[in-house]
Amino acid sequence: MKLETLQSIRERRSIRAYRPEQISREELDTVLEAGTWAPTGMGRQSPKMVAVQDPETIALLSRLNARVLGSDTDPFYGAPTAVVVFADPEVPTWLEDGSLVMGTLLLAAHAAGLGSCWIHRARQVFETAEGKALMKRWGIPDRFVGVGHCILGYAAGEAPQPKPRKADYIVRD
Repeated sequence: MKLETLQSIRERRSIRAYRPEQISREELDTVLEAGTWAPTGMGRQSPKMVAVQDPETIALLSRLNARVLGSDTDPFYGAPTAVVVFADPEVPTWLEDGSLVMGTLLLAAHAAGLGSCWIHRARQVFETAEGKALMKRWGIPDRFVGVGHCILGYAAGEAPQPKPRKADYIVRD
């Protein structure tokens, strides 16, 4: 049994405060490569990942996300990198495939010593005219749907403590 994998699963937390310095290309490549190994239905590998480190584009993504949220705060928590995961809704397992990529990115980030957090509302962001323009710029087909934003960076503090596991999480027959 790969105990270090279970340890990473137990230790990973959503980080909501980041230092401003950019992560290294090697760290980003490590996380992205892990995402390519996420399980997908029938091995179709239907999701696409867009790695964003340009500060202006990060700021735009954050503003678009905040608009959907109806908030003035930065929903990206100052993270210097975001990986946007898209999936093809013509594939029956598109949502599961994209979600597994997101989960794999989060675990890989922790294993690489990075902070990460799944930021929702990607579907709504990429339904907007501005979101569609970004998709076109990135070469993502118009039919694809945003699954999530995986923000990455160096944590600006300690990871939060885990919540206790609920008593009825597991049901045995």
